[in-house]
Amino acid sequence: MLFAVDVGNTNITVGLFDGSKLLKQFRIITKTNRTSDEYGVFFREWLQINGIENGLITDVIISSVVPNIMHSLTSSIIKYFEVTPLIVAPGIKSGIRIAIPNPKELGADRLVDAVAAYEMYGGPVIVVDFGTATTHDLVLEDGTFTAGVTSPGIRLAANALWTGTAKLPEVEIKKVEKILVNDTVSSMQAGIYYGYVGQTEYIINKMKKESGLSDIKVVATGGLGKLISEATDSIDVYDPELTLHGLRIIHDKQK
Repeated sequence: MLFAVDVGNTNITVGLFDGSKLLKQFRIITKTNRTSDEYGVFFREWLQINGIENGLITDVIISSVVPNIMHSLTSSIIKYFEVTPLIVAPGIKSGIRIAIPNPKELGADRLVDAVAAYEMYGGPVIVVDFGTATTHDLVLEDGTFTAGVTSPGIRLAANALWTGTAKLPEVEIKKVEKILVNDTVSSMQAGIYYGYVGQTEYIINKMKKESGLSDIKVVATGGLGKLISEATDSIDVYDPELTLHGLRIIHDKQK
């Protein structure tokens, strides 16, 4: 079985694969002060709860945008699974040609998403990941990663709204049925929600116009991606498991 780990700025997402089938997944908050033993015990307990013997894990792949936790995390995999993990890094076989001035600048998460979107949905494709930051990345028909747009994530932007002001409260990020509202909480929710829908549509349309590719699939993933995807026709597919499948695909390509 394959143990796939995606380390994001906010959460660590773990998926367990049997071949191409995603059996289980879970998330924990990303913390930089966990020891290798804490990771190892947590992973083993989770497997035990799901009735999976530790020895069934034959391969592990990790992508990370948080360098500070990698020593503890990789040490835990080696110690508790007796497996040396494959790390997604520049130069790994992915099937994607990175055509930007400095390919090493491309985050592992964006590469993994690009691989999954291209392999599963074809190219050209725009892949939108609604994470801590929101990214819009363009992969051409021949598998070339050619451009990307980065903006603050929904939660990050919303948090700035209420922490940067004296009287505005923290609110739930949710869909409101209309934009013409008349109370503080609803007005904030409307601004966050409809503002982000508008931003998403504009960026996608601008990317299509500048690339000259009008017939292009748009695939979204990430925590609040479903909320935005349901509000716009600019997104064709919402796939919450896109990143985990990208890890699986990259792992398979190494063989």
